[in-house]
Amino acid sequence: MKHKHLYLLLLISILPFLTSCDLSTGNNQTEFSSKKDQIRETFLDSLMQEMTLEEKIGQTVLFSAGWNVTGPTLDENYIIYLRDGMLGAIFNMHSAKGSKEFQKIAVEETRLGIPLLFGYDVIHGHKTIFPISLGEAASWDMEMIEKASRIAAEEASSTGINWTFAPMVDIARDPRWGRVSEGAGEDVYLGVQVAKARVQGFQGNDLSKYNTILACAKHYAAYGAPIAGRDYNTVDMSERELRTTYLPPFKAAVDAGVSTFMTAFNELNGVPASGNKFLLTDILREEWGFEGFVVTDYTSINEMIPHGFSKDEKQAGEQAINAGVDMDMQGGIFLRNLETLLAEGKVSEKRINDAARSILDMKYQLGLFEDPYRYIDTQREKETLSKPKYLEAARDMARKSMVLLKNDNQLLPLSKNKKIALIGPLAKDDREIIGSWAAQGDRTGTAISVFEGIDDLLGSDKNIIYAKGCEINDDDQSNFKQAVLAAKQADVVVMVMGESHQMSGEAASRTNLDLPGVQKELIAEIKKTGKPLVIILMNGRPLTLEYENKVADAILEAWWSGTMGGAAIADLLYGEYNPSGKLPITFPRNVGQIPIYYNAKNTGRPYNPVLPHNTYWSRYLDVDNSPLYPFGYGLSYTSFEYTDLILNKQEYSFDEDINIRVTLSNTGKYDGEEVVQLYVQDLVGNVTRPLKELKGFEKVYLKSSESQLVSFTINSDDLAFYNLDMSFKAEAGEFKVFVGTNSDDVLESKFILK
Repeated sequence: MKHKHLYLLLLISILPFLTSCDLSTGNNQTEFSSKKDQIRETFLDSLMQEMTLEEKIGQTVLFSAGWNVTGPTLDENYIIYLRDGMLGAIFNMHSAKGSKEFQKIAVEETRLGIPLLFGYDVIHGHKTIFPISLGEAASWDMEMIEKASRIAAEEASSTGINWTFAPMVDIARDPRWGRVSEGAGEDVYLGVQVAKARVQGFQGNDLSKYNTILACAKHYAAYGAPIAGRDYNTVDMSERELRTTYLPPFKAAVDAGVSTFMTAFNELNGVPASGNKFLLTDILREEWGFEGFVVTDYTSINEMIPHGFSKDEKQAGEQAINAGVDMDMQGGIFLRNLETLLAEGKVSEKRINDAARSILDMKYQLGLFEDPYRYIDTQREKETLSKPKYLEAARDMARKSMVLLKNDNQLLPLSKNKKIALIGPLAKDDREIIGSWAAQGDRTGTAISVFEGIDDLLGSDKNIIYAKGCEINDDDQSNFKQAVLAAKQADVVVMVMGESHQMSGEAASRTNLDLPGVQKELIAEIKKTGKPLVIILMNGRPLTLEYENKVADAILEAWWSGTMGGAAIADLLYGEYNPSGKLPITFPRNVGQIPIYYNAKNTGRPYNPVLPHNTYWSRYLDVDNSPLYPFGYGLSYTSFEYTDLILNKQEYSFDEDINIRVTLSNTGKYDGEEVVQLYVQDLVGNVTRPLKELKGFEKVYLKSSESQLVSFTINSDDLAFYNLDMSFKAEAGEFKVFVGTNSDDVLESKFILK
């Protein structure tokens, strides 16, 4: 039965409903949706009856095409499996031409002609690369984040891809963990909003459209909390902490309609995620009602053996599928073992059927049974990749993502007639700037470097004196003299410093978060010239910047900012755009403070720096408890003033809305945007509560001298938490409310819930 027979099967499924659907009634849309669901179920029922056990198992198998290597390659016989109808999906295949060749084999050379899914890591752009995900989150601009994911889906789908392994929605509070670069940072509320925006951007409102792709919420769950910040390490936490901090963005993804989930590499409380029934069935399926399919991360079923959870591959396969895994990425465990496990009675036929059907359902919703080549169009690929409007959107996203950390004496923005010394290992870089997990982003000269961006903006390089000074990560200081000479000839020094793209991301944990190599030594030599000093940072995680903060006049956190990063940086340097980014993650003073995050809990001996010195408080002997830059922090070229924090009343019942207002004024000379942030503290609970929790934010644009009343509305649902008995509800009592420019700099009021 080839594709034409599948098409006939689809047509047969539709016919009984064509004459019964009366579109003249007032409930026609609801009726039509119900008919569509019935058609889908009928088709899937019929297809499942046609399939052999081997073909059903084949749907649960995912192998890499080998075009990109993102882990160990365990089996290179995927073409043989494909022709035998034993392959449900392929990843790391990313061209319309290549995808068509593989899809043609699936559709025309197998018994049933079931089309393939094509997956790929489209994390922060496909060909047009946007800032890393942490940078995008720093924009606090959900509309722009959704737009970036929509463009990524447009580009990826034009190359044959119909499934992305994104978004990563892991909450992460330890910057030693390199994969903080792929998520939205440390906060639950912000992480929830970003998760919803990215799912909506990738999937749109209709998966059957040729320009939408399946999203995948990963890594489920608590992958962002490895002990010591070391990637793949174990995770151990209470269920209360799991549900309070690490699960909400995943639940938000389910509510947003995410199609797939990916299991994490880590164990959680002694059970690896890929064999964790509590996560994959009890919570995901039964509690949350997830209806898509679950795929493992790369060989993570196999890795349950070295975890010490499985004695061999067969047991690992049994544990994984019975826990709730539907598709095995790259490990070949299901391929080699499910038939035997069924014969031995260790896996039920129903469980195999459920797994296969959930995968077939996603293929149906993508429209692949109707047209398996709908994502494969070489002409659309040619017309879609790197469209000028996509590049402009990437430039805009990059501008919005950047965070101004310091700007003494209003050094920035620079005057265009000032001569600058452009120094640093990343000043002319067009390779590292697109960051880690850059999909099909070009590392061979397409991205715009900082030098090129400034040169283009100024119209010439006559006011630029360039010196590299040093490499990113070695101990060679032989080019320091040239850099110092350049600095002496300039009015202002701009140093572009940071990490290589391999220094953040997967398997890129670090115990030292200083600028690598001799970059700090180069900064020290340049500082001796006495010239005003601007530091631009390109990196994938918070760095420890106490020295840089001390000696620099201005610091701009640019992250790895993508294809148009250099142009965006130039826009900010010269005032073509006013910085508006806010940190989505705390920057520590040093590694010894880690983990440090804004919504920690108090202790029985809370340290207060304004009190007289006393030994017996929760503090460090050698550094203040406070971070270098707090969560939500970010400066502007203008100044904003918060006044008149007002609540509509002081006492509320559980069924009343709590209305909070504040007046925001732009008191500076530049027009600009400010992210107004709302935090709440529950002062007493039957389990202890955080010092602050983000409960809302609004990005407000104000012209110079303009004011605006900003309002927030919350209710008792927003104050709920997991109580002592693990019920999720608010408690009566006193609350503090804070509104301000970051988690530290706020106005404060109180209310009572009774």
